[in-house]
Amino acid sequence: MKRGFTLIELLVVIAIIAILAAILFPVFARAREKARQTSCLSNVKQLMLAFQMYCQDYDERTPRYAGYRPPDEVTPPGGYDYWFVLLQPYTKNPQIFSCPSTSFSGIRSGGVSATHPDFPDGVNYGYNTYLGSYAIAQIEHPARLGVICDGYNNYWRLEQPPGTNHYMWSYNRHNDGSNCGFADGHAKWLKVYYPDGVTVPDDSPILGHPKQ
Repeated sequence: MKRGFTLIELLVVIAIIAILAAILFPVFARAREKARQTSCLSNVKQLMLAFQMYCQDYDERTPRYAGYRPPDEVTPPGGYDYWFVLLQPYTKNPQIFSCPSTSFSGIRSGGVSATHPDFPDGVNYGYNTYLGSYAIAQIEHPARLGVICDGYNNYWRLEQPPGTNHYMWSYNRHNDGSNCGFADGHAKWLKVYYPDGVTVPDDSPILGHPKQ
């Protein structure tokens, strides 16, 4: 005589599957984000290589900083070009300016978002506001000075005490951390986050001003 599953047995099996799914899905999500984090870190590393090549070609000075101008005000060479426009000839690939963990395909600056024909996937990294046309030789701690970091704005600024108001350079989009490239050329993932109004500790792994 054939015997089928009872309703209770089916419910038990469904409950077990649901519990396993609830346990495994977050693990899969973190693993997927870890892969995106690694891809993003590769982007930042390539941007830092472009940054260093630019500095070598321009008397060891960093790319100019375009200020808070809206992204549709990109001007010809000699004006206030955005950092990503200046680095793009050294990368030959506009896709590395886009973080794989975000779908934002625009460029945000000066409180305005816009698109740029040369960057169809957008720009998802920010540039240190203190580094506009700055002499490399004057940077005191290149291994701790953040240059290009995860973010949605074209720029970021991070001040040491007593300045506690600063733009967020980190968006915590990679497993509660962010990727950042430093003035000496290396890039790494950091599990730090400094929202506006929070004092940056003296032993912070990242500095915002080249003279600190």
